[in-house]
Amino acid sequence: MIPGGGQPNMQQLLQQAQKMQQDLARAQEELARTEVDGQAGGGLVKATVTGSGELRGLVIDPKAVDPEDTETLADLIVAAVQAANENAQQLQQDKLGPLAQGLGGVPGLGF
Repeated sequence: MIPGGGQPNMQQLLQQAQKMQQDLARAQEELARTEVDGQAGGGLVKATVTGSGELRGLVIDPKAVDPEDTETLADLIVAAVQAANENAQQLQQDKLGPLAQGLGGVPGLGF
């Protein structure tokens, strides 16, 4: 509802929407550059992903490598990548959450 019963200033709304889109694009670029880690097995396996979820690195401590038990190593790798992705999702929520909420009030840009 517009105070005084007037019409919304469409130019102002469009400028606000464009600024929000630019802020969102900047935040997404920052997420793609930011790296977060996850680990499993008390640090025997560490995974690094970007804030957008791209796997960038995997470090496996030699103590985790048992040729007779590759299944456990595989489980540790999966757990480390999942932990890293959970951290990336939290980072996304921290960075994009306020922006997405702001865009929710603009018709056609709601999330």
